[in-house]
Amino acid sequence: MNKYLRQLFTAVVALFVILGLSSTIIMAVRANALNNDPRNARSLYHQLGAYRGAILASDGTVMAKSEPVNDAFKYLRTYSNGPLYAPVTGFFSINQTADRGLEASRSMLLNGEADSLIWQRAKAMLTGTTNQGASIETSIDPKLQQVAYDQLGTRDGAAVAIEVNTGRILAMVSTPSYDPNKLATHDTKAASQAYNELSAGQNSPLINRATSQLYPPGSTFKTIVASAALETGDYQTDTKIPAGASYTLPGTATQLPNDEAQADGVNGQISLQEAVAWSSNTAFAQLGVKLGASKVSDMATKLGFGSTITIDGTESTGTPMTATASTFPSDPTDDKLALASIGQGDTTATPLQMAMVAQAIANNGKLMQPTLVDRVRAADLTVLSQTKPQTMANAFSKDSADKLTTMMESVVSEANPQLAIDGIKVAAKTGTAQIGTDNSAIDGWVIGFAPADDPQIAVAVLVHNTDVHGSLAAGPIMRAMMQEALQQ
Repeated sequence: MNKYLRQLFTAVVALFVILGLSSTIIMAVRANALNNDPRNARSLYHQLGAYRGAILASDGTVMAKSEPVNDAFKYLRTYSNGPLYAPVTGFFSINQTADRGLEASRSMLLNGEADSLIWQRAKAMLTGTTNQGASIETSIDPKLQQVAYDQLGTRDGAAVAIEVNTGRILAMVSTPSYDPNKLATHDTKAASQAYNELSAGQNSPLINRATSQLYPPGSTFKTIVASAALETGDYQTDTKIPAGASYTLPGTATQLPNDEAQADGVNGQISLQEAVAWSSNTAFAQLGVKLGASKVSDMATKLGFGSTITIDGTESTGTPMTATASTFPSDPTDDKLALASIGQGDTTATPLQMAMVAQAIANNGKLMQPTLVDRVRAADLTVLSQTKPQTMANAFSKDSADKLTTMMESVVSEANPQLAIDGIKVAAKTGTAQIGTDNSAIDGWVIGFAPADDPQIAVAVLVHNTDVHGSLAAGPIMRAMMQEALQQ
């Protein structure tokens, strides 16, 4: 009998141990995963029943807010002018966990659960009032955002504008866009259908083309090769470098031509400034090979290539908003280095990255951390946090930046006068990257800043899969954005 009692006792103890372990795993180890599981109805009701704070533009325009509704979820997330601001806000959905935009990067603050809001929660509990999340005040300029969005229209592309001295993102547009309201609806069937339709295919409008899509940057990358050359001390704006009408890629029979006769130079030589102005492929391919992969790669790295760039948020505030790492090939052969040096081949970049390159040139070589949030306020308007400008890298000297500015001014004054703005000096670099089967299509680029003699705004524009040069596809969009920003 004692034997059976011992076995029963052992079995009971084992069951209690298993129960204790499983409870510990569920309550501690897997708590976050279970809370975030979309099948967890209790968590879903808790999140949707919370009063999320508003997301605001720099002038106070409401981009997203929670409105009381007469259903089990209590509040409905609504987005004013949803498609315009979707790349910034992201979406808050009944079916999908917030995984992009400020809805994700500041989720804990928006729903009132962040540690910094503990006293707000305690106050709400004591007074019996509704706990309200913090509001997020962004750096987005609504007028500039609207101009960029309207200019891109139905085209596939992106536009980014950055305040030169601070790194504040003034506009971030991605087209085609989507309406977050369709995902925020409390009609679960409609929300699921909308998400399935929006997320289907490689060209999904849910993809933020400004930060999450890589494109060959074309000739805009020549600014990076030029900066690497200037930093050696062996090159000046008037230094003659090899050019010519055509260049045979090293070790191959492939001929690399220029698009403009002026880019050929004279007697096979061209000044560095003219090479930038007329976007000489033959000059920059040879210059990249002459400098070597290490020097070009090092400069690209200083400007942000090779690293994921955090735009907003931390693990404690939600899911950080990041930009995909732009790429420059590692240890390329000379033929691939030549192509990479003109922004083709294995060189790829996000529009945000190229806007940062323009910002660094405009800011005397100082690359600033891009930011999207100016400040966070509690429901009682107390400022919880305020973003301060932060330097990412001193990529190159002021002297090199000044020379790059001069060369980029000549891109407008000599080769692309249609990009000029009356009474304002504009510095720019256009880019035309060949893509598709047999290079049958184009990614049209432009980067630039203005005023060139007192830079305020840096811009990058990409128009994907177009049929005209970057100066014609993207150039007018940059010009319109600059005009809007500088007339305010």
